[in-house]
Amino acid sequence: MADDGARDRQLVVEAADAGRRLDAWLAQRLGVGRAAVRRLLETGAVREAGRALGRNEKSAPLVAGRTLEVAAFAPPDARRAIAQPELPLSVCAEGPGWIALDKPAGTPVHPLREDETGTLLNALVARRPELHGVGEGGLRSGVVHRLDVDTSGVMLFATDEPTWQRLRAAFRAHRVEKLYRALVSGRVEGEREVRASLVVARHRPAYVRAVDEGTPGARRTSLRLRALAQGRDATLVEVRPRTGFLHQIRATLASLGHPLCGDRTYGPPAERDPSGAHRHLLHAARVAVDEIEAESPDAPDFAEAVKRLVG
Repeated sequence: MADDGARDRQLVVEAADAGRRLDAWLAQRLGVGRAAVRRLLETGAVREAGRALGRNEKSAPLVAGRTLEVAAFAPPDARRAIAQPELPLSVCAEGPGWIALDKPAGTPVHPLREDETGTLLNALVARRPELHGVGEGGLRSGVVHRLDVDTSGVMLFATDEPTWQRLRAAFRAHRVEKLYRALVSGRVEGEREVRASLVVARHRPAYVRAVDEGTPGARRTSLRLRALAQGRDATLVEVRPRTGFLHQIRATLASLGHPLCGDRTYGPPAERDPSGAHRHLLHAARVAVDEIEAESPDAPDFAEAVKRLVG
């Protein structure tokens, strides 16, 4: 049975669990996900005979008879983002059970730790405290989908549970219309459907790679790409992803030889990037599903780059 995280506890490895991964076993015993276990290991909350176990020991096989001490922690769904009413918040659109925000580049969607501040959720819970506990709850309360930290644009949150369930089902069924604007390196022309097999090659920090179809663990993805305007070193494109996958747009465009301007993960280093961009130039311009429709104008730095690079 899972523990509730409200007290210090000792966990003994039974014979039946010998050989299991440490993180998988702890996740089961504590009733949390592996990401939460990694955070416990990173903060020194898991100890054996007084020695703190590190994150690099997460995959170590268990030995029967080991006794681990786990410090008290708040279960994930009980955590609360710190309300920050002083943070600015730009609303694109809203309706019963949902709100669409304009996320600035450089702002995370939600905190990863209870003491983290400066995220979109920190600003939103100060105005809409009722979304605490919605959906995944805790530090992800109300989050329907995600944007990378340096991606700007429209972002959906649900403020009640039925709407969160409905919107998550729509994302899973690929019914959500998502439109992005991007500045990419090189010259792109015309319009086409681009399919790619993507695999997560690294988790921290995340890195996704395009691989051959049929590669184990790969996900088949699809997006619609349309060139809008060309400059000497860059092209403004419109991207409509049909599927949803980590870094899908960034990894797919890089695999075509047209990484996003300013993308230090999938593109060249800064000294070889003629765009001079200080972040990857990707903007979520529109999202629509059922009665929901929300748009975000180009972020100021994105608009300036468009004017400078493609005229």
